[in-house]
Amino acid sequence: MSDKLKIKLSIADRVYPLIIDPAQEEGLRKAAKNIEQLAKKFEQNYAVRDKQDVLAMCALQFASKIEQSGIEQTEGTKEAEERLKALEDLVDSKLALK
Repeated sequence: MSDKLKIKLSIADRVYPLIIDPAQEEGLRKAAKNIEQLAKKFEQNYAVRDKQDVLAMCALQFASKIEQSGIEQTEGTKEAEERLKALEDLVDSKLALK
């Protein structure tokens, strides 16, 4: 337990005590800060006062970014595979001429 770190994160006016690996601290603090900033933005721009609604909107925003990134990565992989196949076909055709 000595290699663990005790921290407190504030999200949506609540404090969450956590016991974490030291390597996780920076990422967790940045994530909490991003959630807080996005929550404030939603509260200001959409007049949302219910913290549960604000947090649900934050969760949807972050989850959609992850999903969209996965979709774009998959599309990029397909394009790369098609280009590699075309290159392979070209090399095969040139080698067949010799």
